[in-house]
Amino acid sequence: MAYWLLKTEPATFGIDHLAKLPRRTSPWDGVRNYQARNFLRDAVQRGDAAFLYHSSCAVPGIAAIVTVVRAGYPDPSAFNRKNKHFDADSDPAAPRWFAVDVQLKQRFRRIITLEELRAHADEKLRGLTLLRRGNRLSVMPVDDAHWKFILSLE
Repeated sequence: MAYWLLKTEPATFGIDHLAKLPRRTSPWDGVRNYQARNFLRDAVQRGDAAFLYHSSCAVPGIAAIVTVVRAGYPDPSAFNRKNKHFDADSDPAAPRWFAVDVQLKQRFRRIITLEELRAHADEKLRGLTLLRRGNRLSVMPVDDAHWKFILSLE
């Protein structure tokens, strides 16, 4: 099993949206960055766990843990002309974009804030991709030691 961090904007799709869905399950789609796409296509597997991270909001941070219940598959939003993530150049025969399905496993009692994570950047969270300057990836790996430490903050 591998660990991941999935970034989302809570006003668009956050923990509250996921918690209200049937079986608390949803496609993780609309990713339009090639490096993040490669993770979804090639590395994220069924059974992996991920932190659900709220970004572009008043208090960015980790809100929950999700489980990947379906590994990478062609992102249907890329082929739907009515979807805001439609990509006219994406070909169903050779898909450009991929999605995974996630299910809410555990909602945290509180947001583990970005500020709190940064406070540990020089010690326990050294090398965490999220804390690298200029990082804007919506899908990123989390190593075992970082995963365990972040869980200890909750």
